Formats: sequence, structure tokens, C-alpha cells
Amino acid sequence: MSSSLRFPKNFIFGVATSAYQIEGATSEGGRTDSIWDTFCRVPGKTHSGHTGDIACDHYHRYAEDVQTIADLGVSSYRFSIAWPRIFPEKGKFNAEGMDFYKRLVDELEKRQLKPAVTMYHWDLPEWLGQMGGWLNRDVSKYFGEYAETLLHHLGVQVDTWITHNEPWCASFLSYGIGEHAPGHTDWREALTAAHHLLLSHGEALQAYRASGLGGNIGITLNLGAVYPASSSPEDVAAARTADGFTNRWFLDPLFRAQYPEDMLEKFEARVGRVDFIRDGDLQHISAPMDFLGVNYYTRSVVKADVTSEFLGVGYVPSSPDSQTDMGWEVHPESLYRLLKRVASEYTDIPLYVTENGAAYADVLEDDGQIHDTARIAYVEGHLAAAERFIEDGGDLRGYYLWSLMDNFEWAYGYSKRFGIVYVDYDTQKRVLKDSAKWYRELATKHRTQLV
Repeated sequence: MSSSLRFPKNFIFGVATSAYQIEGATSEGGRTDSIWDTFCRVPGKTHSGHTGDIACDHYHRYAEDVQTIADLGVSSYRFSIAWPRIFPEKGKFNAEGMDFYKRLVDELEKRQLKPAVTMYHWDLPEWLGQMGGWLNRDVSKYFGEYAETLLHHLGVQVDTWITHNEPWCASFLSYGIGEHAPGHTDWREALTAAHHLLLSHGEALQAYRASGLGGNIGITLNLGAVYPASSSPEDVAAARTADGFTNRWFLDPLFRAQYPEDMLEKFEARVGRVDFIRDGDLQHISAPMDFLGVNYYTRSVVKADVTSEFLGVGYVPSSPDSQTDMGWEVHPESLYRLLKRVASEYTDIPLYVTENGAAYADVLEDDGQIHDTARIAYVEGHLAAAERFIEDGGDLRGYYLWSLMDNFEWAYGYSKRFGIVYVDYDTQKRVLKDSAKWYRELATKHRTQLV
């Protein structure tokens, strides 16, 4: 079960979660609804009508869960804060909600675990949803105030901050494709939401710089490697468009203070003139940050498809033999290529893999264990790609495995298991999977060897 992987001595091995996926207690501690609570109540929006009402009951079991993290031998825990716990109503700060996160951070500190905190992982307060959500430019200002509050209360103990997790999902998947809350299917709205999310990232950056805190702040993007199905000019052009849709629409404004011209042209042909970008916005969005988080799960192979309802791009399915339970192809080589591309084309700031992992149909065996060998192979393959990037001179500082434990997988409810810790949702019992034991061995070996 041992691995030959070797990383620099300061490399961070961590695990990751998000608030709505694990906390539960959605009406306790002064918390009010998020847009995800509202979305889950709409029939047909989530698998079997599942909700995050209980999830992993982490709100009550956080001390136990932190002990589990410590026992894994990792050095860092990435988690998110539920905005509606902090501001359950407009202008109303909820000290009880903040106290929960203070207790959580205290537990991490006791066990010498470094917190990496995501300010926003999609659970927008419903009261802001009622004001138009991310379609309302003012929400960016509210986010700046929320960021200031987090920094004031937690900034001394937390020195790694992520403004947003996957703004592509919070905009394109949520307002264009309609798979995530609030479930809209309007591409003009999706582009508007994406811009305001990026604008709010700039607001949080500004708040952080003004705070005088000496840590680090960045953003996490879900990026993918895109390949044309053939060398035909049509397929190559389709791959360029898919890359613009997935990657460049977010990378370019953050690092080049501009949106990609080819995608602007394609989007405006569909939704009309993009008039929500104001003077100074892109300078605000592209303010220097300290690191970039990269979430990577799979690659895309695309072809030209004139029947495609969006941008003329068709996605080629991978072989079922090489898929996870999400239907995503396992392709570690693309993580290496993606990191190389970001470092060569966009930025020389430090990178982190802030999410990487796989869902498999895990079952408790007769011996009371979960023998998830496919997940071990997935993680080991991707860590090997990360190791190769570092060996090539890449500045990769850490790897956060998604996820610490099985949880509420958004529209998929509890039907998909990404955790290295198994959760019995009826009893809330946690069981370490074989992948957790493998990761523990790797992290412990790394810590003791200090390569």
C-alpha cells in the first residue's frame, strides 16, 4: 500500500469540504436559508429530493471530525463558511454563527492543523437571493462587507483565504445551465453573474489588503484540459471555444484584466451586447493575489457540432472503463498539462490543487471496511502528475483531496460518494476507507521524511 511519491518538505497535504455539503443544522445557531435550501425544496431539482438539512451533522460533530483529520496525518483542512450563518438578515451580524467557526478554528489550532478558509462555496443567503442574487451588482459590495467581517473575527488565526470556489459553477452552471441554485437557464444572466462574482473577488481582495493581515489570499477555479476529437479545423476551433467557456473566461480577467475577445464575440452573438462591465471593473478584478487554487477532476474531448444548442460544441463521452461514478474520465496527465499551462501562460504565483478526488459506488463489505482501490489509484495518479510538475520547476505548494468524507453532492444529493471517510447517513457513523488509510500513510511518511 506504500507509495514512492516524494514532495518538498514544505508541501501541504490536506483534505477539503464545504459548509452546505457537511454542516447540516440549517435552522440552528441563528442561520437562515441559503439559495441552496430554497433550491432543494423545489421538486425534481435534487436526487430524490435530498437536502442539506442534516448532511453529515458536522455542526454538532465538528470536534470528532477534526480529530479524524488530525489522525489522517495531514497538515491542513480546507473548509468554507456559510454566509447565512454570519449574516442571516440584511445588516444583521450573527455572533452565534461566527462562534461556531471560532470553535472549529480553535480545534484545528489545538491539533496543529492549518485552516484554509473559503469565503464562498455557493450558499448565498436567501435574503440576497431575493434581491436578485449575483445578478445584482450590489451583492459584490455585500460580499466585501462579509469578507471584512470574516477577516476581523478570524484573520489572526487564519492565514490562508480563498475568496470563491469555482465561480464557473456559481454562474454558468447555476444561471445558464440551471443545474445548481438558483436554477436559471438564461445565458445573459450567467455572464452577468460571472462578472459580479469576479467583481466581488476584487472586493474581498481589497478588504484583505486594507486589513493589514500578513497571510495569503487567492481564488479557486475549476479548470479543465480540453482536447479536440480530431485535427480537423472544425474540431480544433470547437476545442478553443470550449476552453474559452471553461477556462479563459475566468483566467483572462483575473490575470490579464480582459475578457477573451473570441468569447466576447460568441457570447454577444447569443445574448446581445455585454453592457454590465463598467470602467475600472477589470482592474479591480485583476488586482494581484497571492496564489491560485486549481480544482481538477477530468478532461474534455470535444468536436464541432452544429446541432449543439450552445456555441456549436459537442462533448465526446469517454470509455466507461475509465470513468468514475460521475461518468468523468480518469486522466491524470491532464492535471500536469493544466498546471504547466497556467504557469506558462498566466502567472508565476504559487499554485495549489485545492480539490481533486473521485466518486465511486462505495459499499461497506462484510468485514466492515470499504476497499476503494479505484480511488487510491485515482489519487496516486494525480499526485504523481503534481509531483512531475514540481520536478519540472513548477511552484505547487499543496494538494487538498476532495473530500474528507462523503457528503451532500449538490444536485446529486447523497447518491455520489467522494469521501475518503465513509458516512452512514442514517447513524452518522464514520468509517475510514482504504483510501484514507493510504493517504494517512503518505502524509505521515512525508512528514517524517521531510524530503
